[in-house]
Amino acid sequence: MGIIILVYLGINLIYSLGMKNIAILDIFAVSTGFLLRLLSGTEYGAVAGILPSHWIIIMTFLLSLFLAIAKRRDDLVLAESGLDVRKSISGYSLEFINGVMSIMSAVIIVSYLLYTLDPAVQAHYGSKNVYATTFFVILGLLRYMQITFVEKKSGSPTDIVYKDRFLQITLVAWIVSFLFFAY
Repeated sequence: MGIIILVYLGINLIYSLGMKNIAILDIFAVSTGFLLRLLSGTEYGAVAGILPSHWIIIMTFLLSLFLAIAKRRDDLVLAESGLDVRKSISGYSLEFINGVMSIMSAVIIVSYLLYTLDPAVQAHYGSKNVYATTFFVILGLLRYMQITFVEKKSGSPTDIVYKDRFLQITLVAWIVSFLFFAY
């Protein structure tokens, strides 16, 4: 656990000292922070014999990277309207960010499908039908991308989830369907 905290603090220090101004490295630092927080929380779980699967680690990193790039898109839109935003935004363009978000959403979907089709996961949940929950993952990603690309409101993922009924219903439907197929 001490190593994870030191790495987390080191990344935050390097980020604050200038990495935040370097396009691509800035979003990787943010995503790595989420991953390290997950791992530090699971250190306590390791004592109880609960370890995170490689799928949880992969999905946490991919989803946080997707959300970080969506945030940069919001920053870019704000910069184009004359507002002062972070320096790293000069290393991004709408075309690049749109492409990266599309790639990331595809990778998230494929990773989630691989997770649900993993024999160990299917054995753990006692069901080969967990893959059916992918429908709601795709729906949620498409809605988030619609909010980002069409409505141009990707600034705060938390605010989006709290305010968007479509995403809320999709999230609840995913949870219910996952519980149905898994248990």
